[in-house]
Amino acid sequence: METIHILHTNDLHSHFENWPRMRRFLLAHQAAYRQKGETVLTFDIGDAMDRSHPLTEATDGQINTTLLNQIGYDGVTIGNNEGIGNSHAQLEHLYDHANFPVLLANLYEQSTNTLAKFAQPYRIITTDQGTRIAVVGLTAPFFLTYRPNGWDPVTISEEMPQLLAQIEGQYDVLVLLSHLGLTTDQWLAEHYPEIDVICGAHTHHLLKDGLMVNQTLLTAAEKYGHYIGDTTLTLDANHRPVDRKARTVLTADLPEEAADEAEIAGYLAQGHAQLAAQVVADLPEALPIATIGESPMMTAGLKAIEAATQTEAAVLNTGLFLGGLEAGLVTKDDLQSQLPHPMHLIKVTLKGYDLWRLVLEMEKNRLFLRKFPIKGMSFRGKIFGDIVYDGITVDMTLRRVFWHGQEIDPEASYTLTTVDHYLFIPFFPTIEIVGETEIMFPDFLRNAVATYLTQKYPV
Repeated sequence: METIHILHTNDLHSHFENWPRMRRFLLAHQAAYRQKGETVLTFDIGDAMDRSHPLTEATDGQINTTLLNQIGYDGVTIGNNEGIGNSHAQLEHLYDHANFPVLLANLYEQSTNTLAKFAQPYRIITTDQGTRIAVVGLTAPFFLTYRPNGWDPVTISEEMPQLLAQIEGQYDVLVLLSHLGLTTDQWLAEHYPEIDVICGAHTHHLLKDGLMVNQTLLTAAEKYGHYIGDTTLTLDANHRPVDRKARTVLTADLPEEAADEAEIAGYLAQGHAQLAAQVVADLPEALPIATIGESPMMTAGLKAIEAATQTEAAVLNTGLFLGGLEAGLVTKDDLQSQLPHPMHLIKVTLKGYDLWRLVLEMEKNRLFLRKFPIKGMSFRGKIFGDIVYDGITVDMTLRRVFWHGQEIDPEASYTLTTVDHYLFIPFFPTIEIVGETEIMFPDFLRNAVATYLTQKYPV
């Protein structure tokens, strides 16, 4: 019998407060398993980085690669936070100094139709007892957001058959690093019996003791470093699994050490210091943000995204702004703290009737959303907040919508700017159903605000 251990992490999202304990656990268990003469492999399943952390933002994710280098990972794949949360160039160079391979089979350079240069589709690892383990990586193929950034993702149903054909006969055990989500993992297990283990991520699901779907073991360790996955395979003399067991370890139960607090605080301090050294503007007076309705900060935000996209109207919600800006020097650290969301701007073009419908959707949901706690889909705040327009007004008594004071023409075309978050949440379906949408890469909302303030209030 041969024993193979798979340690795995996923969806850390730059939650460095858990990193010291995670690192000790991974390194200690790697050493312990090897001391017993057993094979141990370690993988990360994507979304290790999140630009809501100031040091990730300040280093374009290089700090995340540096920390992953401490573990000796046998492979990582990427999540949407790496793939979409970076410009094309930033992602190309994210792993320049990595001591691990990036396993990613379904992301291609748009200009050359070749696999991303920083990635390889799979690797074959041979154990001391001669077992050949094929490890492949796949990430969620978000066409709408990858393509404007110069990448072409490939669907799983298209990629898997050719990938399996490519590695046929080269492996005894097949492990998939899947940043695809639980539903897709279950579909893969049902349709591809060749897969022995799927290490899952993306949907932040916890499979505390794993989940068997037919012959395939699904594993997942939730999010933010709350858990670490530890999977064990027992193989027979023919190198085939005869037993599969998965467990997850709660990071909060792991012992702390005296130096942990200083290390964690140091990551924040470094990030804040690097961003604070980059001055954006000099405000003659404060820009406060109101919880409901218009405010100086909201006006600046709306004008900023219009200027960034050369449009005449915009919509934002007050919950995006976690605070206002004080008078005086404004730095990138101020804007990172105020607008931590990795959100891109979108230009939405609609016929007049569809714009009317969109505005009425917003008005219908206005009171509900004012205190609605929302998570995910790039939102890093607490509540959605109030909806505020620029260039658009509405008379709900008469159910009429106006564009810069003129009632909209049902057959005319209108283009407004907002954030991509509005495309993904379910409250404004008109945007996705009939909108002609252009996602603006590579900058985030805070970059547009920074550019606007720099131009209007130069240092």
